[in-house]
Amino acid sequence: MNIIQKIALILSFTTLFGLNFTSANAEEFNNPSANSISETIKYVEEALVQVSKSDFSAAQLLLKSARLSSVKITGADTKIKQANDFVIQGQIQAKFGDVTKSTDELEKALKLYKAL
Repeated sequence: MNIIQKIALILSFTTLFGLNFTSANAEEFNNPSANSISETIKYVEEALVQVSKSDFSAAQLLLKSARLSSVKITGADTKIKQANDFVIQGQIQAKFGDVTKSTDELEKALKLYKAL
């Protein structure tokens, strides 16, 4: 009888764990755009820090990653396109070594991404 109770307890725990795991994955699956937005924001913020340190090579890599993650964002297409344009302009200005213009463009992009 003791073995049957242990087996029933183990089965109930595994079922409960399986249901929680499934619902957590379903939540991420239903809103992949939100993950992409937060990922893109993270990259742009890190690029801003690197631009302020005048580390333009690191900023270029982060902005490239931001552009790649922004492709997965769905929704307000005009805002996304405009934010991507600001990121591109910030990337160009960083390539030229202009800290102030690059920072301005990236802050504009960051504001639009946060508004999504």
